[in-house]
Amino acid sequence: MLGAVEDAINSVFDPVASTLSSIVFYEVSIFGTDFPWIVGWLVLAGIIFTLYFGFIQFRSWSLAIKIVLGKYTRKDEPGEVSHFQALTSAMSGTVGLGNIAGVGLAVTLGGPGATFWMIIAGLLGMVTKFVECTLGVKYRETHADGTVSGGPMHYLRRGIAERFPNRFGKVVGSVLAGGAAVTILFFGVAGGNMFQANQTYAHLRDVTGGDDGMLGSAGAALIFGLVLAAVVGAVVIGGIKSIGRVTSRLVPAMALMYCLACLVVIAVNIAEVPNAVGLIVSGAFTPEGVAGGALGALIVGFQRAAFSNEAGLGSAPIAHSAVKTKDPVTEGYVALLEPFIDTVIICTMTALAITVAGTQFYATAREEAFLSGGSEVADGVTVTSDAFASVLPWFPWVLALAVVLFAVSTMITWGYYGQKAWTHLFGRSLLSERIYFTIYCTFAVVGSVLTLGAVVDFVDAVLFLLALFNIAGLYLLAPVVKREVRAFRAKLRSGEVRELEPSERD
Repeated sequence: MLGAVEDAINSVFDPVASTLSSIVFYEVSIFGTDFPWIVGWLVLAGIIFTLYFGFIQFRSWSLAIKIVLGKYTRKDEPGEVSHFQALTSAMSGTVGLGNIAGVGLAVTLGGPGATFWMIIAGLLGMVTKFVECTLGVKYRETHADGTVSGGPMHYLRRGIAERFPNRFGKVVGSVLAGGAAVTILFFGVAGGNMFQANQTYAHLRDVTGGDDGMLGSAGAALIFGLVLAAVVGAVVIGGIKSIGRVTSRLVPAMALMYCLACLVVIAVNIAEVPNAVGLIVSGAFTPEGVAGGALGALIVGFQRAAFSNEAGLGSAPIAHSAVKTKDPVTEGYVALLEPFIDTVIICTMTALAITVAGTQFYATAREEAFLSGGSEVADGVTVTSDAFASVLPWFPWVLALAVVLFAVSTMITWGYYGQKAWTHLFGRSLLSERIYFTIYCTFAVVGSVLTLGAVVDFVDAVLFLLALFNIAGLYLLAPVVKREVRAFRAKLRSGEVRELEPSERD
């Protein structure tokens, strides 16, 4: 009976995901490789903002770290959470299975060279995240109960209408804000929810014995999804303060645990590191090979990096908007650290661990299974798990714990993001929020039983559609952010903003 329910869900969802993916990922042929125009949209935004803000991601490290540590934040500043809690809340939505399963898929489909382009995407994404999170705080709304709502639904509508005080500004802002709210809601239940549940179950089933193990029986995925939904729902209902308390402890701990595990894999295969680095660099520029050579590696690398760090999507500003600050740009500086930690550090460590552990099987049967572009591509998380298992047989259990923690934290944060999009569209009321939480938890169950291909198609399509709305608005509002930067820098020079004594800080 339960198996029939799973089959029915897949039969409905698969064609929907395939159709949406084909619409969003319209491709043009470049040097014989199909290139999704939406990937170019993300790349171009990162380049333009990097130039427009004078490579701010490389010039502001010291200031960003001081702000994260609360050295400029007074106790009485408006907002709900500290800079550190806002950062960890947002990172709990990005440091997740995109770092494990997403990187596994990138190396699988684009070869080791995709790692190089993931790093470039992360560096460019730092500025995009800086822009959107500054706007998120500037145009946030504080409600009567003291809670805060922010994100693209607010800065696209209010910001564009304010900058262009005519019919054009009002119409364009409303259209972009509405489109962003709808796509955030859909991505929340798909990428931030279904994908996490899907890959968590896939890995736990693999670790416990595959189809013959205790999680391989018909209906096991359904039961797993119900348990996962209950855990996530219990935290999300508490709001951003509850999420901030949980993620400020969970995110640093799980990131440290996972990075240490990656370092062990790399250390055991230390002799393979030079060869792995060579594969990553050469694979990024080779004219032919896996998935269309250099261009194919670039496409895969940027797609996976975007899914992992969410720069340009407008999701992170929802969490960052709740920060305690009166200077919006301070949270922009904090936010630019996200893609570096998420993509440049954690994703790169995952890719390096996979490559050093797998250099011996790129020329064997695994190359045919994983890198041929055929239908036998394995689950992304399984590829990463194989790298861990090459060191010690019990290492996949360490990864299994990381997978569960990453997935739960991501689902918690995206539950909050989706809630803000939902209330923007349907209003803030107890009944409205209860309906949303019911829907969100239901899709956690649905994601557990779907096939990976259908979930990835749907997630990628909605993710890049969200980027279309958000980045269009960022271009229009970039001058607003530049004014905020200049004003804050002037306050620093004049001493109006200074490093506070410990007793003055939040």
